[in-house]
Amino acid sequence: MQAVVLVGGEGTRLRPLTYGTPKPMVPVFGIPFLERTLMRLREAGVTEAILAAGYLPNAIREAFGDGSRLGIELTYVVERAPLGTAGALKNVADHIRGPFFVLNGDVLTSLDLRAMLAFHRKRGGLGVIHTIRVDDPSAFGCVVRDSSGRVAAFVEKPPRESAPTDEINAGTYLLEPAVLESIEPGKAVSIERHTFPALIAGGGALYAYLTSDYWIDLGRPEHYLRAHRDVLAGTLRLDPPSNAASAARMWLHGAANPPAHLRPPVFVDADVTIEPGATVGPYAVLGAGSRIGAGAAVADSILWDGVVIGEGARVEGAILASNARVGDRARVRVGSVIGHDARIDADADIAEGSRVSAIEVAHT
Repeated sequence: MQAVVLVGGEGTRLRPLTYGTPKPMVPVFGIPFLERTLMRLREAGVTEAILAAGYLPNAIREAFGDGSRLGIELTYVVERAPLGTAGALKNVADHIRGPFFVLNGDVLTSLDLRAMLAFHRKRGGLGVIHTIRVDDPSAFGCVVRDSSGRVAAFVEKPPRESAPTDEINAGTYLLEPAVLESIEPGKAVSIERHTFPALIAGGGALYAYLTSDYWIDLGRPEHYLRAHRDVLAGTLRLDPPSNAASAARMWLHGAANPPAHLRPPVFVDADVTIEPGATVGPYAVLGAGSRIGAGAAVADSILWDGVVIGEGARVEGAILASNARVGDRARVRVGSVIGHDARIDADADIAEGSRVSAIEVAHT
């Protein structure tokens, strides 16, 4: 069984986190999200994953190589220019040998891929589209189906009050190779806006696979934070790194030096230093090698590897990329996103929703 993972996007909504880091490589509890996706595919019986890459592909290739470390064969196909979801699939068509999964590279879900495959084998047709129900479908593509589950129409981002259904396209597909024949090569094409509607109009059979699984798009900072919070709260089960022990709603690796005050749920990766008087949690994620200064407080935030929080500083509801430094007594407020190697001056007050990169001076 094969799968295509769409990992070509630039992750503009996550900037500055994605300056230098491809969106699929952002860490989720110390493990690149793409690695978690590949492990999930392997567990579902997928033996080869084709990575449709574009932005910073070498970072992905250097991390995973041929896939042998993860027990799954990897094939890399790099776009010269963005081709859209359907164009990216057409670009890998020469590698496809039979039915194949398609996964958006930024979707975190508990969807059972084996069950989806069984559904496709029972229904037949050109493919299956995973759908979920949401309260407000206006930001998504609605999938209208008949009583048998066959897709009758697609309605892209309808006004909430006129949406024909609350079922949306959740970004995981299981397709037959014949779908690729309808896509024009070398052009940017959207599978959601063009390919699927054209197949339906031509009488092709696509089926909706509706589930109530956990689902979130990690492509926005607020969603990225929420996903970590959901895991820590137990809403979604996600395995911690193999070297992290879990107890009392805490994932701990290495020593959080006493007298550190941990308020669960928290995740503390390897070689983290928490100085006396510091407060960590609830809902704090500390990446490997990070350091929390004396009297500092970190809550509802994600720190990547090597982040340093100065003495007496306050970080709440924020994301800090690798090797960012927050000066003594500085404050980083809710919704802030701090990029790789950025420096926040002592006593600075970073306003809510700020985006700070290393090329900017942060002494607000």
